[in-house]
Amino acid sequence: MATLNVHNRSGEVLHEKVLADSFTNVEINNAVVHQCVVAYLANQRRGTASTKKRSEVTGSGRKLYRQKGTGRARVGDAGSPIRVHGGVAFGPKPRSYRQNTPKQVRLLGLKSAISDRFQNDQCLLIEDFNLERPRTKDIISILNSLNLDGKVLFVLGEHSPNIHLSLRNIPKVNCCTWNMLNIYEVLWHDNLVITESAAEKLQEKFTDPEGE
Repeated sequence: MATLNVHNRSGEVLHEKVLADSFTNVEINNAVVHQCVVAYLANQRRGTASTKKRSEVTGSGRKLYRQKGTGRARVGDAGSPIRVHGGVAFGPKPRSYRQNTPKQVRLLGLKSAISDRFQNDQCLLIEDFNLERPRTKDIISILNSLNLDGKVLFVLGEHSPNIHLSLRNIPKVNCCTWNMLNIYEVLWHDNLVITESAAEKLQEKFTDPEGE
């Protein structure tokens, strides 16, 4: 079991919270982490790149000039890949880059990534909070109080439009709800700020054998 401090918006320690080792101290599986990140990035690709083959370009299929007697190389039609405005040889065509990763493998990768942040003191717990109205200065004040800089990800227990609108103008500072958290976002950001309710729900998710 791990005991972590829970801070308020002013950076003061309110109380301590005990979290299970299955959430904060999982053995890092580098192979699974790599597999999950590669699959995530592959799944972001649209796969819409497309070129025209020699049979698809505009132009006649007639041989440009006779085979012999011109003193020039023998060529075919105007759509040949070696000619300007000809087709593309072995060019890309629309395809799917999707990689299907088993649910338990994705869960293990996320566990490893979050545990790595906890073990390297790159993860803080904060009390659940909300903003009365969108105000970027409030988020900047929280970051300063917690002595955080660089890329920061706020993990919330539930969606808060005011928090989302308040931090979207701050470079490299983002937020998401606990159920939308993915391994790439965890690794891309330097620090995680997790609310109490989000930590409890993530812990329950990691403790549940089915990962629900």
